[in-house]
Amino acid sequence: MVDFSLWDIFRNLLLAGRWTVGLSLIAFIGGGLVGLALLLLRLSKAPGAEIAISGYVQLFQGMPLLVQLFLAYYGLGLFGINTSPWVAAAAGLTLYTSAFLTEIWRGCVASIPRGQWEASQSLAMSFGEQLRHIVLPQALKIAIPPTVGFLVQVIKGTALASVIGFMELTKVGKTIANATFSPFLVFSCVALMYFVLCYPVSLYAKSLERKMHAQR
Repeated sequence: MVDFSLWDIFRNLLLAGRWTVGLSLIAFIGGGLVGLALLLLRLSKAPGAEIAISGYVQLFQGMPLLVQLFLAYYGLGLFGINTSPWVAAAAGLTLYTSAFLTEIWRGCVASIPRGQWEASQSLAMSFGEQLRHIVLPQALKIAIPPTVGFLVQVIKGTALASVIGFMELTKVGKTIANATFSPFLVFSCVALMYFVLCYPVSLYAKSLERKMHAQR
């Protein structure tokens, strides 16, 4: 048994928290970029795009995130890619995030009245101009609250990266618990740190939702 003070536990968990935050940001930003590209492709009505992207969304939404992380960790090596826990966790969470964000944003675009599209067409706007000047600015206001809210799910989802050896909060907490034989104390600290990370994001999402609702 290793003698850890409460400060030692918090200090080590704070260090691990950097990796949780970093992985969350990479997954959220990367997933957002991929999700936006998929959304634009879907809206373009390119041949086969609707079926392909719908299948992509159904696949990654219907598959447990834990399974996706295992597939990323053990599957990337088949293509000669370094299968470090960091690379696998980032890839798995990015794909998972992109599937949900593209569907969230598709719903926001679909909520824009059809008359907005027709009005912009009557002004001889191209598809890109319709999106840039008419549709996306309106959809953005609707999309911000659920998008920020989904960030909470991404942060909590990083805990599953511990199963492939990624040293984030949960993995480091388990290591400290095994060393100190104080699992209740350690994981209480882990839970507190996740709360500190997620609760402000949840409050911000609710605040944005109220503001958007009032404006509408």
